[in-house]
Amino acid sequence: MTTATYCVEQSGAPTARLLLPSSATREEWSAIRRAGVGGSDVAAILGLDKYRGPRHVFEAKHGRQDDVTSEAAEIGTEIEDFIARMFSKRSGVPIAASPGTLVHNERSWMLANVDRYALDDAGAVTGPVECKNRSEYQASDWEDGVPDSPAIQCHWYMAVGGWDVGYVAALVGGNKLRWHRIERDEEMIGWLVETCGRWYQRHIVEGLPPAADGLEATTELLAKLWSVKPEAIAEIDLATAKALRARRADLKAQVKALADELRTVENEMRALTGKNEIARADGRPAWTWKANGVFAAKRFREAEPELAAAYTHLVPAIDTDRLKADHPETYAAYRARVLNVPEKGV
Repeated sequence: MTTATYCVEQSGAPTARLLLPSSATREEWSAIRRAGVGGSDVAAILGLDKYRGPRHVFEAKHGRQDDVTSEAAEIGTEIEDFIARMFSKRSGVPIAASPGTLVHNERSWMLANVDRYALDDAGAVTGPVECKNRSEYQASDWEDGVPDSPAIQCHWYMAVGGWDVGYVAALVGGNKLRWHRIERDEEMIGWLVETCGRWYQRHIVEGLPPAADGLEATTELLAKLWSVKPEAIAEIDLATAKALRARRADLKAQVKALADELRTVENEMRALTGKNEIARADGRPAWTWKANGVFAAKRFREAEPELAAAYTHLVPAIDTDRLKADHPETYAAYRARVLNVPEKGV
């Protein structure tokens, strides 16, 4: 089978039509994307994407989050064609460029932007090909199958387009291609459509914000969403405030207890290691305790003041006090928000 690329004029999907051609502007594409749930949204909605959560999708659909492309995403887009060609070469599956954004024939909120189409020998579209660029640290995730997030994305494309098979290809570490074939799973697709449909109705159509989650990315998002109004007060339901404070206090106590327990175990390891750097058990390395950590600058200055002075140099630093006085609004825009919960309160 050749790796020739064919041109698909229509949607090429049994259950979807072409909503927006690939030649559309980024502004048109962004507007259409806000009107429904796409493949990259599904994993985030389900909590399977560590870089985006349900709140990110909610804010983006309501136009309150800038559509900023990360450097990793930009590089992924640039080398997408290379990954697709390598997949076709290795698998023997002909490919075609996607004509643009697809929309489900019966559910207008179900959208798909497929990276490439897989074709049969006659040039007919058989399913989607999703291309990913991944670091070497994720190599083991691709050995026995497709990780959850891209697998869910491929299933979503099959749900929108009505295909029976899909492919996910990943360039891992810049020099290894891993690809997998995914068969249509009606139970999975039914669950995805139902779950995402409920989410879309509640959070996009009805406009109710999703519950908070534990992603660091969500913490960063919430810190950027609003311009801070100094000393402004948000009235919180008393029962809710008490429940959240109690839960936070309980979790912090658990964290402290676990931290103490962890420190006890690690101190026992240090005691067993003594003056040695390496600890072995049955001839194999068990752990190391080497002097390769952060340099203790404060202790060095106190113990060796003359030597410390000889090796001290000035570094450029922003005069934040002067910036705050001269440009208070700009200073405030770049100042982090800190959550402080007093011990005594409601």
